[in-house]
Amino acid sequence: MIVAANKVVKMHYSVLDNDGNTIDNSFDGEPLIFIIGTGYLISGLENALQGKQAGDTLSVKVEPDEGYGERSDNLMQAVPKEMFEGMEIEVGMQFRASTDDGDQSVMIIDIQDEEVIVDGNNPLAGITLNFNVEILEVRDATEEELSHGHVHGEGGCGHDH
Repeated sequence: MIVAANKVVKMHYSVLDNDGNTIDNSFDGEPLIFIIGTGYLISGLENALQGKQAGDTLSVKVEPDEGYGERSDNLMQAVPKEMFEGMEIEVGMQFRASTDDGDQSVMIIDIQDEEVIVDGNNPLAGITLNFNVEILEVRDATEEELSHGHVHGEGGCGHDH
């Protein structure tokens, strides 16, 4: 079966930056399982999978515009340190923040005397990603999976919608 919209794909992958640093790897663990066309994957990787089939291996270079986008200085801001009163904060901590555009994940990138600098960019924004992929299985998604927008294991999805 060929990878196309509304197909369930099971695959192993590794992803490295341009310096050869491993960002993530599933080969030593559980494979990734998802429905093509649901927005689960970044577009550059999903596009590269189209037309492939179980047993195929591929290497894919995904530039930021088809990955997590370019970094934006507008997504970094200083917030008063008192907003974190009573919390032990440190650089690298991530939080959900309410913004004018809805909830957003932010990471603390600096702690100053009176302010905390947070960054709303995805940590992989601006980075070229190099994937090595092995497609293990391709199947049709069930009607229930398509209506829920995600893959179900044996016995259903385990939660109410």
